[in-house]
Amino acid sequence: MIYQLCRFWGTAWYFLIGIKHREIYEHPHNRSKQYIFVANHISYMDIPAIVLITHQPVRVLGKYEMVRIPVFGWIYRAAVILVDRSNSVTRSKSVRALKAALKHHISIFIFPEGTFNETKKPLKEFYDGAFRIAIETQTPIKPVLLVDTIDRLHYRGLFELTPGINRVVYLEEVPVEGLNINDIRLLKHRVYTIMENGLKRYRSYPSA
Repeated sequence: MIYQLCRFWGTAWYFLIGIKHREIYEHPHNRSKQYIFVANHISYMDIPAIVLITHQPVRVLGKYEMVRIPVFGWIYRAAVILVDRSNSVTRSKSVRALKAALKHHISIFIFPEGTFNETKKPLKEFYDGAFRIAIETQTPIKPVLLVDTIDRLHYRGLFELTPGINRVVYLEEVPVEGLNINDIRLLKHRVYTIMENGLKRYRSYPSA
């Protein structure tokens, strides 16, 4: 019910501020299948984009700091699994909650960069968490690109809002069958490369 409310909010807000949501499927997506969704993270506008692509049961891993936002914070607390990365107890609790969601056939959504990418590169370095959970639960990974959120609302602040297209791109599924805990680094590198190459297809970045 909370996610349906969030979808209504996202759709209405996009209409009011002149943003058009667009989904691009580079590969077929099975909405009846369970996944660990991973996406790049670069803007507060990532949140409504995620809400609008939840076409199946899903729980999102979100930063605890967001609950302090008036009104939205209440909805955020009800809709996401909260994590405070500076606190080992809450990190462990969030991992257990994510695994519990998967056990109940609910997909999960994680930003493997952990926080906003404020570099000039397509992606920051990934944390291990999403990939460890994928291997331990044998759940395939579905990479998603948030292509235009940085243009719609820059992380510099809320006064950077700009109307326009907001594209979300579904990339190829990454299976984890046969992988074990020693393959975390390999899996993380594979997903990173797929997402990095995908972002470079849709945006321009400075040469290294």
